[in-house]
Amino acid sequence: MAVHEQPNQGSGVRPSSSRGHRAEASASGPTVAADTAPANAVTSHEAPLVVGVDGSEPSLRAVDWAADEAALRGAPLRVVYASLWERYEGTALAGEHKPREEVRADDIVEVGLRRALRRHPGLEVSGEVLAEDPEYALVREGRNASALVLGTRGRSDFVEMLLGSVSLAVAAHAECPVIVLRGCHDNQVGTAPARRVVVGVGDTGKGSAALRFAVGEALLRRAPLDAVRAWRCPAHESVDHPLLAGEPARLHEEQAVTALGEALKDVPADMDLRRRTVEGPARHVLLDASHDAGLLVVGARRDPGRLGLQLGRVAHGVLHHAPCPVAVVPEPA
Repeated sequence: MAVHEQPNQGSGVRPSSSRGHRAEASASGPTVAADTAPANAVTSHEAPLVVGVDGSEPSLRAVDWAADEAALRGAPLRVVYASLWERYEGTALAGEHKPREEVRADDIVEVGLRRALRRHPGLEVSGEVLAEDPEYALVREGRNASALVLGTRGRSDFVEMLLGSVSLAVAAHAECPVIVLRGCHDNQVGTAPARRVVVGVGDTGKGSAALRFAVGEALLRRAPLDAVRAWRCPAHESVDHPLLAGEPARLHEEQAVTALGEALKDVPADMDLRRRTVEGPARHVLLDASHDAGLLVVGARRDPGRLGLQLGRVAHGVLHHAPCPVAVVPEPA
């Protein structure tokens, strides 16, 4: 596997936007005491970050991650439990001691809200129970959200498989970025050094929504950005003439370096940026690059005229196998 790397371009840092907010809950959801917020709290007018919960420990860890992300963005956090069933089907609510028959949907959201406020007491929070299929409810929530945050594991082997399908369906249809928490996903605000953000750079060029999202995340986290472009040399080009076997590969690599440079033209010149072109299938290249990363960002083409999942093989593959959280960012067709 051939790898071409270019040196970092500075180490500029933009301060994170951390603000105090009033704690609150929506009228249709659980109530959070107003006296949990500081007296000088300011309500945010940013689009909320939405996290889906189901009462399992993995979904509550997703609340932790989402609370950190909302604090970084200075945005409100919305905790949503979407299910056609009112009662919780597990043996106990994660982190609580209520037996199965006493746990209701409101309890699930309430625990998520209080967990977020324990982590960031000044965060503006709200929550709601939606008696709908999770796929439809979460995709609809994404229309007014800055991003959706989802876990990947459920409460049992059977439900885990179902929740995996929910995450996949939401990532394939949502109109906002969807962050699926895979692997190690401690997202503590203010940790140093911050783990790098990796972004796959495809053929969308410098107008890529995924690249813009990745740049914003790296700046918020004060983290390095790894921009990675995979390239391949078609087999017939490398075997037509034994004496010229290396020439086609070199040309394809040069094209990848040029395309990556064009895509990164609008990236702030002072940010900590590493450019990499790697020979191999894009899915494998990005999985290798995302080891020890804090976030992997990929784009997914959205064509309003198409039916079914709109992810592409690269996004589909990293959602199943990445060792870190994955952000799937919609790209216009």
